[in-house]
Amino acid sequence: MQAAPGHRPLLALLIRLGAIAALATMSALIKLASERGIHLAEIIFWRQFTTIPILLCWVLATTGLATLGTRRPRTHAIRALYGLVGMMLNFGAVILLPLAEATTINFSVPIFAVILSVLLLKEPVGIWRWSAVALGFTGILLITQPGSGHVQLLGAAVALGGAFMVALISIQISDLSRTEKPITIVFWFAAISTPIAALALPFYAAPHGWQDWALLGAIGVAGSVGQLLLTAALRFGTVASVIVMDYSALFWATLYGWLLFDRLPPASTWLGAPLIVAAGITIAWREHRLTRPTARDLARVEGT
Repeated sequence: MQAAPGHRPLLALLIRLGAIAALATMSALIKLASERGIHLAEIIFWRQFTTIPILLCWVLATTGLATLGTRRPRTHAIRALYGLVGMMLNFGAVILLPLAEATTINFSVPIFAVILSVLLLKEPVGIWRWSAVALGFTGILLITQPGSGHVQLLGAAVALGGAFMVALISIQISDLSRTEKPITIVFWFAAISTPIAALALPFYAAPHGWQDWALLGAIGVAGSVGQLLLTAALRFGTVASVIVMDYSALFWATLYGWLLFDRLPPASTWLGAPLIVAAGITIAWREHRLTRPTARDLARVEGT
């Protein structure tokens, strides 16, 4: 069986690594901006607003504005509302928790995806994925240690809520991807969410010096570059083949936590993180095995 046109797995892995580095950088900048007194509402607005001109320049230089056309504005609007909630929770987790802990808890997205696939899509889930769910939650308990005061419980709850929203949004994006290009989905998310986020500015906007504006601009650029690279990676490889690179975010979170905030993860994080990562990889592996065509499927395709 020949590889799909444009299938370049090594290039896809490298691009995905770059995407994760850009998004990890965005998270570190968000934490810096918060420590400088910039409100979360402002951070979200400028993160989304900056995406619009960057994506417009991208499509003008590549596929043209027609790429952004859509016949599903209502679905995009719902995705934007869910996305704003997810962004508030995920950015809030970065602000409330050390970077490494917030990043590691976010790795629980595949775990919530399995649970939602049962509740919303009525998909059958076997022993492998249920075992991975149990393994992942064991890792979360090791990291958070409820009742010990080791990790702020509000921050842990916010981080888990953010991971849940990402899993929920992934189902929406999967539906949208049947008819829309990835860059179209990203653009409409920014275009719809920006004016909604702007409603909070009269209450939380404040004067800033050039350093603050530079931080806000860098957050928007890093986030947009990360999204574009995520999209580009899927041009050359499948989700199942590149998703393992997402766990490199823990390296960047640890590095930024040490360099910028003088904070290294405690032993409990290093004990829990491998369990959550192993759970995510197991779920991705099972998804790949379950969706991979069998020899009978291939014979049927070749015979048509």
